[in-house]
Amino acid sequence: MAILVCGGAGYIGSHTVKELVNTYDVVVLDNLTTGFEQLIDSKATFVKGDLGDPAILDEIFTTHDIDAVFHFAANSLVGESVQNPLKYYRNNVSATLVLLEKMIEHGVKRFIFSSTAATYGIPDTDMITEKTTTNPINPYGRSKLMIEQILADLAHVHDFQYVVLRYFNAAGAHESGEIGESHDPESHLIPIVLQHLLGQRDKIAVFGTDYETADGTCVRDYIHVTDLARAHILSYEGMASGKITNKTYNLGNGAGYSVKEIIETCEQISGKKATIEYAERRAGDPAALVASSQKINEELGWKPAFDLNTIISNAWAWHSK
Repeated sequence: MAILVCGGAGYIGSHTVKELVNTYDVVVLDNLTTGFEQLIDSKATFVKGDLGDPAILDEIFTTHDIDAVFHFAANSLVGESVQNPLKYYRNNVSATLVLLEKMIEHGVKRFIFSSTAATYGIPDTDMITEKTTTNPINPYGRSKLMIEQILADLAHVHDFQYVVLRYFNAAGAHESGEIGESHDPESHLIPIVLQHLLGQRDKIAVFGTDYETADGTCVRDYIHVTDLARAHILSYEGMASGKITNKTYNLGNGAGYSVKEIIETCEQISGKKATIEYAERRAGDPAALVASSQKINEELGWKPAFDLNTIISNAWAWHSK
């Protein structure tokens, strides 16, 4: 039996493939618009193509004995989703519908969905659980929530199982240093800080220093990308063993890290000093957003294995290369 990883040339997808190939046969489907072929582990079978191409999906499901699909192939820039919502609904929703139709047609019953804590919007709580109301405020979050709702509907009428994983900020790089994070444009805090410390940016901006947090800067949830990869695999194995079915889990570190903590840790690990430009708060930025992972810990035994120092040390090794 093999596992199909859609978006397996991207950041989280490639790290998941690297973990999967130790145990499973893996097929990667990616159109390489934002992913990189060189990030795909050589032990995986790579198929270049679009998620929404039924002919390619027919070929994959006919040629390979696929037992489950891991789905990472989504556009994920919040700002871009506001400016170009049709792109997000076309790729994140319409193309995923083609994938789900082909899974049902070929009798592939297990689906692991990379969702997002953006489905919660701006919650009225600092600690987000799976019971927190979902109220996405942008097309990216709405596109992910739409698929979550579609999965629940499919499971009512088909022999079909799924796990939805919601998380905020994937961070770090593989411990081997072979693969890591590479986005263009880059929008994530840790790589932005590290790029600055490597001389690739003149300065870094900190938006708001008067939040009701320990140091006045925003607090956010960061999880090592390998921890996320392992959560996806645990979810699949939980379904395959009959332990769980049709679940939604948050993946969080349970505490969060402030912008100031991130910058200071990057400085300590790199041995370099950052040039910081302090600016006004950005509209809609909550003081703290942290996800509780208590549910997946209790049901599958997952918890983050990597702390902030390890996250940034791995990222620094990758970006330095």
